[in-house]
Amino acid sequence: MRTDSSPGNLPAREHLPAGSAGTPVLDVVIPVYNEEKDLQPCVMRLHEHLKRTFPYEFRITVADNASTDTTPQVAARLDAEIPEVRSFRLEQKGRGRALRTVWSASDAPILAYMDVDLSTDLNALLPLVAPLISGHSDLAIGSRLARSSRVVRGAKREFISRTYNLILRGSLQARFTDAQCGFKAIRRDVAQVLLPLVEDTGWFFDTEMLVLAERAGLRIHEVPVDWVDDPNSTVHIVKTATDDLKGVWRVGRALATGSLPLDRLARPFGDDPRDRELTDVPKGLARQLVGFCVVGALSTLFYLLLYSGFRTFSGSQVANALALLVSAVANTAANRRLTFGVRGRGGAVRHQAQGLVVFGIGLALTSGSLAALNAATTNPGHSTELAVLIAANLAATVLRFLLFRAWVFPDRRDEPASPVGAVRNPASPTYSTAAPQQYPGQQQYQGQPQYQGQPQYQGHQQYEQFRTEQFHTDQFRAGEAADRPYGDATMQLEAVRPYDDDPNPRNAR
Repeated sequence: MRTDSSPGNLPAREHLPAGSAGTPVLDVVIPVYNEEKDLQPCVMRLHEHLKRTFPYEFRITVADNASTDTTPQVAARLDAEIPEVRSFRLEQKGRGRALRTVWSASDAPILAYMDVDLSTDLNALLPLVAPLISGHSDLAIGSRLARSSRVVRGAKREFISRTYNLILRGSLQARFTDAQCGFKAIRRDVAQVLLPLVEDTGWFFDTEMLVLAERAGLRIHEVPVDWVDDPNSTVHIVKTATDDLKGVWRVGRALATGSLPLDRLARPFGDDPRDRELTDVPKGLARQLVGFCVVGALSTLFYLLLYSGFRTFSGSQVANALALLVSAVANTAANRRLTFGVRGRGGAVRHQAQGLVVFGIGLALTSGSLAALNAATTNPGHSTELAVLIAANLAATVLRFLLFRAWVFPDRRDEPASPVGAVRNPASPTYSTAAPQQYPGQQQYQGQPQYQGQPQYQGHQQYEQFRTEQFHTDQFRAGEAADRPYGDATMQLEAVRPYDDDPNPRNAR
């Protein structure tokens, strides 16, 4: 992703080293609300499956969303009886809130969640997390809409699910197939940077997370699943659908305005050490060509409409200059955002000034073509003028793309990298180093039973306030995960700074 801000803080993905004991590799979160009947069978079944099939250490975390029945007592009993089970209570409802809070506090390098009804066949769990353990992918999701999936559910839910995913594809250009399947996983180093950007605290949480991850260029792995609908599900379909549509509108608007700093999620070009030495690999050339052609076609149509309008009260040269000037400003703005992925207002004036220089070149070509036409024919027809202008614009388009790519929006890979562990101050063009920050109550979760007959996780309210302040003041550190130990040295991930000792500044990105 091309941008004028920092070149991204995520490291190259690494395969997790195998280890025997210590910090769990996988933390599976089960968010629940008033699930006193289903919770114990779910946890027991999941625990037995992981014990039998999963080759790494694991943990199961029950995240209670302010249940009013005996769900907290059931969770506490499971916590006391099974070493790999932890209970965790929040005093506010919201699946997204529960996942964000538990994932942010967890020390496991792989974080996952699944619904308490276990509608998804557990045989898909190892294929779900394996690409994350190996370093191949950043996120993984189960898909009920893949061709090889086997799904048993009613026509109503099938229609709603497919319609919702079509809306995501049409409005947010999502390429993943199933946003709502309650079966997902993410690498912890990615979650530490991605979660502060996700605003939703309900059912739209994981959809928003996936859309932002995909737009940032992170790799999402999809696993076909076998899935059987739970007829006793307590999800309110109408309210959930309404909230989801509101979330689609909010995220779409944020992406359109470029207000999200997705460049912080950028990874190096390649994960192989040999790839990191490459200095002249073109980035997204095919996508940029397609985007430039689409913007160019729309700009040409806009230009021709303006020219026809201006031509009614002015000469051909004046009409051409005015139409080209207006369309050039719009063309530069559209290419800046859509083709070359530059977000925010930084450098916008400079880009428009450079775009006007490119406009001058286009004006010279088109004006010269009109002059040659008038010299050849004393009174050319309007259709002839349009044909000549189209041909001149096609010739100028190739040159415009080359100038945009090489001069107006050049690749910033050769600029010195900003310090990876820096805090960005929007009031200053520089970056200053800072110590890692921890939200209040974070240590309360680390390896301790969460239910002691009193309200759990007292720091949750403080964490929500902390997350909001960090996001809106742009002060959160993408690399804070790297500065906290994971526990067992055999399970550590170099989450942000894999090349601090490398003298080559390009590898520090």
